[in-house]
Amino acid sequence: MLDKLVEVEIRYEELERMMGDPDVAQDYMRVTELAKERSSLQEIVMAYRDYQKQAQELEEATELAHSTNDYEMKELAQMEVAELEESTEALLTKIKFMLLPKDLRDDKNVIVEIRAGAGGDEAGIFAGDLTRMYTRYAESQKWKVEMLDINEQGGGIFKNITFKINGEGAFSRLKYEMGVHRVQRVPATESQGRIHTSTATVAVLAEMDEVDVQLNMNDVETQVFRARGAGGQSVNTTDSAVRLIHKPTGLVVEMQDERSQLQNKLRAKQVLIARLYEAEVERQRSEREAERRGQVGSGDRSEKIRTYNYPQGRVTDHRINYSNYNLPAVMDGDLDIFIDQLATQAQAEMLAAGGVE
Repeated sequence: MLDKLVEVEIRYEELERMMGDPDVAQDYMRVTELAKERSSLQEIVMAYRDYQKQAQELEEATELAHSTNDYEMKELAQMEVAELEESTEALLTKIKFMLLPKDLRDDKNVIVEIRAGAGGDEAGIFAGDLTRMYTRYAESQKWKVEMLDINEQGGGIFKNITFKINGEGAFSRLKYEMGVHRVQRVPATESQGRIHTSTATVAVLAEMDEVDVQLNMNDVETQVFRARGAGGQSVNTTDSAVRLIHKPTGLVVEMQDERSQLQNKLRAKQVLIARLYEAEVERQRSEREAERRGQVGSGDRSEKIRTYNYPQGRVTDHRINYSNYNLPAVMDGDLDIFIDQLATQAQAEMLAAGGVE
């Protein structure tokens, strides 16, 4: 690991020299690229330099503790050794986390697809509740939300909702939300007061560029049809809705929110590219037995990751065995307490699997 840190520091210093070169300084694009790479290395280089400084101080304090015959001086030196050993170990752990392989999708915008699962109308209502939860979370992060497709059955019951979130680090935070979410509550239509259990699935896809995914449009069948609104009422008299079918994989994407067929096709293509990229990531992940399983789980889409229990005011994330008893705040977008713990667990699992050499 220390050899890796030496390499990183050498590269950082090389970038600084290159940015100071008058010839390079005249090339704006080149300077921008160098500055971006330098910025990505700065935090770990500063941490490594702090580690080197503390390691040197620890060596000096240890030598003094062993060499001095002055009792008070020896006692002070031993105390300093203990403190430095603890802080140096903590700093080394922090550096290990920094060296973990980065998910290339972490800085991407995301496309979120929420679909009603088991539970009839209540599942459709819950799909809308989850959409609001993620919308409020995005607002708290100063991210922009753009609705792509809404299939409402009427009365606040949704079959599926697709939306995009634009913002720095959106995928790095929301990728832990993928899976099956379960709600337990008494539906408004339940006269006997019985608690019903319903589910909704959440898919979180990184928005990828065409250069990231090889999409041959000859493999895609395009169908057009008239967009329809809630309750089956027609909202469009032209064939503006678009359905894309990727024949090699069978993936199907529909878009009908835009009045323009072209806009719907562009959005559908965007979602299809994201799905194809995610499918390839899943394929590669399944082939690597040593890699951590899925997104802090088995990767099985049917895995129930979180339960929202309204009678108890409790939200439980089953992956980290953690329960929060402020359900209203969670449904209002307060998700960081879950996401922070999931991210920490993911890092720990990667370290345990030998993510840093």
